[in-house]
Amino acid sequence: MNGPLVGLKVEETADREEFRRAVLDGLSARPRAIPAKFLYDARGSALFDEICELPEYYLTRTETEILKQRAAEIGRRAGPGCALIEFGSGSSVKSRLLIDALPELALYAPIDISREHLDATASQLRRDYPNLKVDPVCADFMGPVPPIESRGRRLGFFPGSTIGNLTTGEATAFLRNVRALVGDDGALVLGADLKKDPQRLHDAYNDQAGVTAAFTLNLLRRMNRELQATFDLSAFAHEAFYDEAEGRIEIYFRSLRQQTVTVAGQRFEFAAGERVHTEYSYKYDADDLAGLAEAGGFRLADIWTDPERLFAVAYLESIRRT
Repeated sequence: MNGPLVGLKVEETADREEFRRAVLDGLSARPRAIPAKFLYDARGSALFDEICELPEYYLTRTETEILKQRAAEIGRRAGPGCALIEFGSGSSVKSRLLIDALPELALYAPIDISREHLDATASQLRRDYPNLKVDPVCADFMGPVPPIESRGRRLGFFPGSTIGNLTTGEATAFLRNVRALVGDDGALVLGADLKKDPQRLHDAYNDQAGVTAAFTLNLLRRMNRELQATFDLSAFAHEAFYDEAEGRIEIYFRSLRQQTVTVAGQRFEFAAGERVHTEYSYKYDADDLAGLAEAGGFRLADIWTDPERLFAVAYLESIRRT
């Protein structure tokens, strides 16, 4: 018999093998890069929750205020009995604003790559909303998502400006997948960080407390733990800067000296100052979002911002196929 424990161990083994392949491929490439999704193990997810509370990191609190002000309007647009599907759900904190505002919500399906974090969040939601069906999905939302059974309209939710972690091609492909999942009468609530003063952006990704640095370097700690790597965390540093021409924050871990590191039995040489890319964070304006939405099969039905125009929450409706 394949009981829950056996199934979980098989899943963990598959996840670790995917991680191993991605890391070895990424460190063998030039330039070196490791996909951002691997930042979010249980510890990484917890550190990101800490980042969201930092004074420099305006994104979360600004988006939350917009959602508080617009939740009722989103509920009216979505209508009764819909299913809420969140991509990259984390702790599902912002989701609660929509759960409370969506009339007769039939289902909440959080999708996240961190099984431990996902299960803990789903358990808490079931306690807090005993009449709500909570159906968590452990998956990489950039790949195939297992079928989600629901009736009625589907409302996607992609907050936190996670769309900015994707290249334009990746973001378009993601939106097309969402469009296919939510259907002709579906919609997507999308959070996006706006273009602004570069210093404000720099400060948001280089906080004085060093939590963002710890988040980046936790990837090395994860490789040490899961792939028997030999990274000395004190010999690497977090590096983040805004490339105004590309309209994006770029994040790396950087080698502070020449050194050799072993990962999963393979040796890698790092020159002093060499960087490994871990994450992009693209910034947008209204025209950027409208164009991206259309490329993904949606139309920009509405866009809401804060008074300082730091952040935007967009309501995208599916373009019906003819």
